[in-house]
Amino acid sequence: MSMRKIVVPVDGTPAVQGALETALFVGRWLEAHVEAVHVRVEPTAAVPLVGEGMSGALVQDLIELTERESAGRAAAAKAMFEEARARAGVAAAENPAPSGVSARFIEFRGIEEDTVVNRARLADLVVIGRPIVHPEALSTVPFNALIFESAAPVMVAAAAAPGALKRIVVAWNDSKECARAIKYALPLLHRAESVEVISVGADPDVDRACADAVQFLAWHGIAAMPRIVADTGSPDERLGDACSGADMVVMGAYTHNRLWQMILGSVTRHMIERTSLLLFMAH
Repeated sequence: MSMRKIVVPVDGTPAVQGALETALFVGRWLEAHVEAVHVRVEPTAAVPLVGEGMSGALVQDLIELTERESAGRAAAAKAMFEEARARAGVAAAENPAPSGVSARFIEFRGIEEDTVVNRARLADLVVIGRPIVHPEALSTVPFNALIFESAAPVMVAAAAAPGALKRIVVAWNDSKECARAIKYALPLLHRAESVEVISVGADPDVDRACADAVQFLAWHGIAAMPRIVADTGSPDERLGDACSGADMVVMGAYTHNRLWQMILGSVTRHMIERTSLLLFMAH
């Protein structure tokens, strides 16, 4: 199993710099192809609904202004990509090669969320920034749209690209979402120097489930260490503290139903909003 195609949305703002650099770093590490996707909004769709009082000339002026701004953002996104690609030492390429890292910038017109989700469906990984940390972003592809609709694992980047992915933690709770995440992450886990499987709880079933995950990784040639964390206090805070210092955390996203999350909160949200860890998630 390998990862050969990584998608990262790029809007040209500093908010996506970390995600772009992370995608290129992972691309080099795995010898994968990185596709930086920029979506221009159609000017006619960006102009607000107007009443009879607005003249056709004014509407045309708004459309032309939107088009100029859109062109400026596209140019900034392309320049950001080229500078990051050059710094990372990654070659530009459009067509698949048998091996090696490469990257390309590709531009579309339409609705950003729909376009990026569609591109991610035929990718092995999609990398995004933290929109909560970067409210200044011109546009952000919602995490939920990607995690539920793209059929690809989602990597939520930290503020900057990782220096290494030596220590990877698997946050295991015996759910199907965690099972998908750990399977998707195998190419990354194989290259790590240290893998730890962390489960939160004091029930004997927690010990068994953690041991099963460690054994599954062993069948894939990955020597992982189990670790059980007491469930005193808030589970999401306990998990966040236990994962501190990891280069990356592999975990399922939204492993409980929506009502449960609304009432009791979400570990997924906590890890995205309250930690700065590099996260690898799947639903």
